Amino acid sequence: MRRKRPKPRVIPPDPVYNDPMVMKFINNIMRRGKKALAMRIFYDAMDIIKKRTDENPYEIWKKALENATPYLEVRSRRIGGATFQIPTEIPENRRISIGMKWLIQYAKQRHGKGMSEKLAAEIIAASNNEGGAVKRKNEMHRMAEANRAFAHFRV
Repeated sequence: MRRKRPKPRVIPPDPVYNDPMVMKFINNIMRRGKKALAMRIFYDAMDIIKKRTDENPYEIWKKALENATPYLEVRSRRIGGATFQIPTEIPENRRISIGMKWLIQYAKQRHGKGMSEKLAAEIIAASNNEGGAVKRKNEMHRMAEANRAFAHFRV
């Protein structure tokens, strides 16, 4: 018998923008429980974005996250001895967490000095529909589009 699902944790909003999504993003940046360092990285990146674009960095971050968030993914499923890649829609909470993780992952892979610089560069690129995270999203959507013929196998 399966156990009941755990209650979703309530994440408190961050102190600057008063948004739980920002705190979730900071939690994704955090390594080894060093939240103060993760917060410093994020807020320094926001300062860098403000200097480079002269726009509201919070709005740029939201736009970047929206542009890096995938809506479809392909799931492997065995049917009659053959494995098909079946396009499926991603649930909202997973969609957002994937977008966040990709932004951070591709920021880490960038060249530059310091994580704040790299994160700022990736966020600015993603807000302009460029950068690694957006490229990955487009790749994922292309895969789903190519396998649309198998959508009727959806679980």
